[in-house]
Amino acid sequence: MAEYDALPEIGHGCGHNLIAEASMGAAVGVTEAMKNFNTIGGKLVVLGTPAEESAGGKVLLLEKGAFKDIDVALMAHPGLQDGLKMHVNARRQLNVRYEGKAAHGSDSPWEGLNAQDAAVAAYINMSMLRQHTKPADRILGVVKQFGERANDISESSKLVYHVRAPKDTEKDALVARAEKCFQAAARATGCGFDIDKGMEYKELIHNEVLIETYRKYGEALGVSFADALPGVTIRTGGSTDAGNVSYVLPTLHASFGIGGGGSAVHHTRAFAKAAATDDAHQAALRVAKILALTALDLMSDPELMARARSDFETWKVARGAPCK
Repeated sequence: MAEYDALPEIGHGCGHNLIAEASMGAAVGVTEAMKNFNTIGGKLVVLGTPAEESAGGKVLLLEKGAFKDIDVALMAHPGLQDGLKMHVNARRQLNVRYEGKAAHGSDSPWEGLNAQDAAVAAYINMSMLRQHTKPADRILGVVKQFGERANDISESSKLVYHVRAPKDTEKDALVARAEKCFQAAARATGCGFDIDKGMEYKELIHNEVLIETYRKYGEALGVSFADALPGVTIRTGGSTDAGNVSYVLPTLHASFGIGGGGSAVHHTRAFAKAAATDDAHQAALRVAKILALTALDLMSDPELMARARSDFETWKVARGAPCK
């Protein structure tokens, strides 16, 4: 999988340019090996996955059948350190709209229903909800539409929230609590309201067979994976639509460090700058080699591919989903 979208005004503040570079580099290596060795079977697909940042390109590709004939999916995401697993949060986007009643704010405010007040109340309610969430949960929101004139009672308002939790079930429970916050704001102000549940991102399901294969070749190339040490977990509060892919087929989503002195965190100009350095490109090329070797192992060893599939099916059974 090759992500490639950038962030408005910031640029590649999430390093997706390096994801595309690593995936394309891996594909070049695998293609050359397939030309020279007749023991390598199967088909290699470089799938460009647009709009990972909130728009869910992989979700749409799944719905359109782009992953239908794919056995495994591989990718690696840049960050602060080399890792085998990226633990991310499941996420639901909530688009909330309040509809009030316009009125003159000085002549007859009692005739109106203030949608701006509803948005403010909702924002406060959600801020209070944060106090009672678990450490890994995340609630982030922004007011997208507000009143324009101080002398008017606002007729409509709109908010967009991202609600995140480590597990899909935990995310759903937190969304239910958030909905009560939005409903309470509507009741307090007398406004009507509507919640459009937007794009949903699942948490990443890690395939241990793919991880061990990637680790073997990474360590052979001199990479020290931080989370290979006992008790070390690489967790980010963010989310990725690769999680949705991992619900459908065996998926590897590793991470790799690109430097930046530890201050270059995702979605910042500092990270965009770090993602354009020679060190970052060298890291991406090293990852390309590891991805290529992992893919070649899978394509030349049917038993390894079967084990990866078995690990995935075991997870499906554990969550109550039927095997296919």
